[in-house]
Amino acid sequence: MSSISFYGGVGTVTGSKYLLEHNGKKILVDCGLFQGLKELRERNWQDPPFDPLEIDAVIITHAHIDHTGWLPRLVKLGFNGPVFTSSATADLLKILLPDSGRLQEEEADYRNRHELTTHHPALPLYDEQDARAALELLEPVPNDGRARPVCDGVTAGFMVAGHIMGASLVLVEMERENGEPIRFLFSGDLGHYDQPIVKDPAPPPACDYLMVESTYGNRLHGDVSAADQMVRIINEAAKRGGPILIPAFAVGRTQEVLYLIRELEEQNRIPVLPVIVDSPMAAQATQVYNRWHEEHDREYASLLAHKKHPLRTRSMQTTSTKEESKRLNDMRGSRIIISASGMLTGGRVVHHAMRILPNENATVVFVGYQAAGTTGRKIQDGAREVKIMKGMVPVNCHIEKVDGFSAHADWKAVLRWLEGLPSAPKKVFTTHGEPDAATAMADHIIDRFGWDVVVPQYEETVVLEGDQ
Repeated sequence: MSSISFYGGVGTVTGSKYLLEHNGKKILVDCGLFQGLKELRERNWQDPPFDPLEIDAVIITHAHIDHTGWLPRLVKLGFNGPVFTSSATADLLKILLPDSGRLQEEEADYRNRHELTTHHPALPLYDEQDARAALELLEPVPNDGRARPVCDGVTAGFMVAGHIMGASLVLVEMERENGEPIRFLFSGDLGHYDQPIVKDPAPPPACDYLMVESTYGNRLHGDVSAADQMVRIINEAAKRGGPILIPAFAVGRTQEVLYLIRELEEQNRIPVLPVIVDSPMAAQATQVYNRWHEEHDREYASLLAHKKHPLRTRSMQTTSTKEESKRLNDMRGSRIIISASGMLTGGRVVHHAMRILPNENATVVFVGYQAAGTTGRKIQDGAREVKIMKGMVPVNCHIEKVDGFSAHADWKAVLRWLEGLPSAPKKVFTTHGEPDAATAMADHIIDRFGWDVVVPQYEETVVLEGDQ
């Protein structure tokens, strides 16, 4: 018998974990951290509804922590099998997972020092050593679509998903006695078309079952370009003489923002302002972006061929140490600070936010999705004060949102991608969306194609019909 179980990435955009079972083999597709609401974050600490020792292999669609950040915990609990992912994703994980381990250790240390825990001492979910142990299990493969063995009777082919560097669609094929495999396609996080740096999503191959993301299942990115929005925001901020803070994920969004600011400077549409990337991880990720030429779109490849740096503005600096980060507080006048995390849930950006949010001349620009329960979501929804660290911080600054930056396909782009399927799948699952978005995406697919679409629930198991 074959089945799929949903242990994350349903009812929320975080914690993606999907367990495929086939003829006694168990393959976990993605292994992400839950983020946002406290009730979701508490799931990270719960024992998994499966035995880590029984997992034969893990498949990772891309590097973001909501798809990979629970992998060190899985290893800590005893998993020791192969972890298949694209080569570029493997490179990014060498940056992201140890950093996540350090953050877990720092969080535990902070709670112990400030007596914010009911457990004495507070322990990290995992540490940097666990993260490095997880890296030892990586089995990098090209994003070229070729099927490769994952375990007995199961293969996987990885293709460009266009979300961030290394992001993959994954076609899992499970052998059957009649010779026809069960084909299950995972979209991972699907990029939208014509975005800079990375190639467009590869066309979807024929499949029996399809899992498609639905982050923007109930929204469109809008007709106003990200460039036009950023021109207005930066020029208005420069006139006020205030700082601009851009919370941005170190992998993907930071590179897109830098690419656009460089373009706008070259077009003389904005003044040349100091741009500070306050994220050592983002600086390392940028190096990875330049290394994987086969995933670059034509324009990015052309810039590199002409010895231009696509991700460097005219007046740009990066910070490495905490001391360098703190010195940014002494700067005056207009400047652009890009720092992680993208949802203001931790990292260096929260220290900048504490000083910038109360400043009436300052601007905070959200350039990515803000999950329910995060500080970023509260600010974006109009909160006049938010809790950061142990205190309440007033929100007096200008708040801006640029939808066009999203690395996620909106529902129209998802439908465009689905139109490339050679034939109708037997069943489609909409995941990686808050409930309204996942339901809306299902409705769009039904209206457009008339397919059988399911919005799965947390811990639900579905027997795959083709193997009953």
